[in-house]
Amino acid sequence: MQDLNITLAHGNGGRLMRELIEEVFARHLGNDYLDTNADAVALPLNDAAGEMVITTDGFTVQPLEYPGGNIGSLAIHGTGNDLAVAGATPHYFTLNVFIEEGLEVEVLERVLAGMAAAAKALQVQIVAGDTKVVRRGEGGGLYLATTGVGTRQPGTRLAIDRIMCGDAVLVSGPIGDHGIAVMLAREQFGLRGELRSDEASVLPLTSALISLPGLRFMRDPTRGGLATVAHEIARGTGATVRLRQADIPVRDQVQSVCKMLGYDPYYLACEGRVVAVISPDNADEVLTLWKSLPEGKHAARIGSVETGPARVVLETELGGERFLEELEDDPLPRIC
Repeated sequence: MQDLNITLAHGNGGRLMRELIEEVFARHLGNDYLDTNADAVALPLNDAAGEMVITTDGFTVQPLEYPGGNIGSLAIHGTGNDLAVAGATPHYFTLNVFIEEGLEVEVLERVLAGMAAAAKALQVQIVAGDTKVVRRGEGGGLYLATTGVGTRQPGTRLAIDRIMCGDAVLVSGPIGDHGIAVMLAREQFGLRGELRSDEASVLPLTSALISLPGLRFMRDPTRGGLATVAHEIARGTGATVRLRQADIPVRDQVQSVCKMLGYDPYYLACEGRVVAVISPDNADEVLTLWKSLPEGKHAARIGSVETGPARVVLETELGGERFLEELEDDPLPRIC
């Protein structure tokens, strides 16, 4: 990493963020359990109790409230989803709250109510926390940091190194909803809309798959969206990830805003979707399972992993090909 100063792009999920994690954080903090390629890590327990899985995350979304959720519910869903795509069931969370001087108490009440409702639905408990207040102008109203602890069955192993050429890539629903919903909530560019964030727990989606022998890998496409997950797979396997534009579900509202403002839906954050890599023999079974669930009724098989250089190729609806490059800039700041 050659940058002398941190920029917003160091937190967007793309190349600069990857280099910051691998070349700075991991160099200082690396240990036997730190895995910079995973959203959650397994810690050894006795076989009867299963494996303990732990994850940590931070949330700086602006605005604090948007159609479909707020920063509080997002913190619960985001942390729980990182555990879920690692094959774990969430149990306990810790919470750190950084409040900017001047934040209205009513806003804080609504955020905490959203957090409490999400935690109750997910059946998790916030068991520890800390609160700090920063001076006016030194924060974005409210920042949250969480740690989540869950358990998974011994022997559960989901990892990029299990992916094989020929495996299918699936997504559990339309992409880009969260990114565009938050942007519309800012009422920038004179645009307004009724689109709701896809923010939700993905535990029903991941639990439905966890016992399938052909399941290789799962990830929730948050910062950097579908394209960034595809690049993660390409880098980790040294293979080509080929996606089919015609099969990728994108809502009309998302497409319209992207066309007007020049955004690319493949890079927009989702907060209630799962990207799964599965053996081709099990792909149809996964699609049937997901489509039987309310959370997965728009699931689709969108591509495959194939022999070739480590890159992401999009087959366009017109029959051409387009390379999806690794994310460099931050398209929408503070989406999650």
